[in-house]
Amino acid sequence: MRTEPYPVWPVFDESDEDVLLAVLRSGKWGRNEGTRVNAFEVAFAAYQGARYCIAVMNGSVALRIALIAAGIQEGDEVIVPPYTFIATASSVIEANAVPVFVDIDPDTYCLTAQGVEASITDRTRAIIPVHFAGQSVDMDPLMALADRHNLVVIEDAAHAHGAEYKGQRLGSIAQMGCFSFQSTKNLTAGEGGAILTNDEQYERMCRSLHTCGRLPEGAWYEHYQPGGNYRMTEFQAGLLLNQLTRLEEQTKLRDRNGSYLNQRLVEIPGIRPLKRGLGETRHAYHLYIFRYRDSAFDGLPRDRFLKALTAEGIPNLSGYGKPIYRQELFLKLVFGPYTGYQHSQPDLDYAGVYCPVSETACSEEACWLPQSVLLGSEKDMDDIVGAISKIYENRRELL
Repeated sequence: MRTEPYPVWPVFDESDEDVLLAVLRSGKWGRNEGTRVNAFEVAFAAYQGARYCIAVMNGSVALRIALIAAGIQEGDEVIVPPYTFIATASSVIEANAVPVFVDIDPDTYCLTAQGVEASITDRTRAIIPVHFAGQSVDMDPLMALADRHNLVVIEDAAHAHGAEYKGQRLGSIAQMGCFSFQSTKNLTAGEGGAILTNDEQYERMCRSLHTCGRLPEGAWYEHYQPGGNYRMTEFQAGLLLNQLTRLEEQTKLRDRNGSYLNQRLVEIPGIRPLKRGLGETRHAYHLYIFRYRDSAFDGLPRDRFLKALTAEGIPNLSGYGKPIYRQELFLKLVFGPYTGYQHSQPDLDYAGVYCPVSETACSEEACWLPQSVLLGSEKDMDDIVGAISKIYENRRELL
């Protein structure tokens, strides 16, 4: 169906090279000596509509710092989805707390307030909604639920740069929002992360934790919190500042192409794009996800369908192979020194956890297209539709 490659990622040119050389030649490579990390924090906070930004090493560290800043204590419960990257849950362990898995909505692959409410106990202290693939969680009912139960909400916005919920950028809605700038992300410097907040006290605590527990008014060798060196480098910040100049145009293009694919793919039996219309006003499409039903393809397994899609020249992934709670880390409670659960829940056992929507997504339903594919033209999107249509029409030859 297609022989030309789709757009590659990351996107860069000589201006990115110039930035890195400028940092190199300045001799100021760390945030304590340079100015670019501070400049990026100001620029990214403004872009996402938040008061404060703390730039850190990666998105996993961002989540861990946010949890500690939120006051999470030994054995507290934090609600997370099981269909997400491991760091959403492992950061809870590193905060010496207990991840509680709540299944995702089958239409959006995101948490819902209704699903979360049934899992709140007297030990619940926080919720980490993941804006999965760049699709916003329906935040208003979730925030109202959190307010009723006095819970902290930390948005995992690792997929959601530039995405919006009711006109407000994601990561700036809850008490804190965490981002990743890892290699595949829509805004990237290879690695890196950020914490956004509108609360001065959370900002102060996160900033202290990310730089060895220091405080702005303290001396260099005065330490007030159990923080580490989680600072971003000047190289990363310089690259991110330059990449940020492209993000708005790229985000609009992905959103436009994702909406176009939704309109076209729904015409093919057995193909169901994830649902929109729950408050998101812009989708970041870090991934384009559609759900595959093998029954409409006469029983053709998803993995064989995706292999055929690859053969037609369309990049794709099946996504996560199992929900997080079925990782060995959780089945065997390999939590290392983070044993706070032993006091609050000595009988903790994830072997009995079963989230049917997440299980189905992992085993037979979810199909991912990488975000770079959506940087193509409308004709590039038509080729995706054409390839899937071709597979459907010839499905019996693949059985």
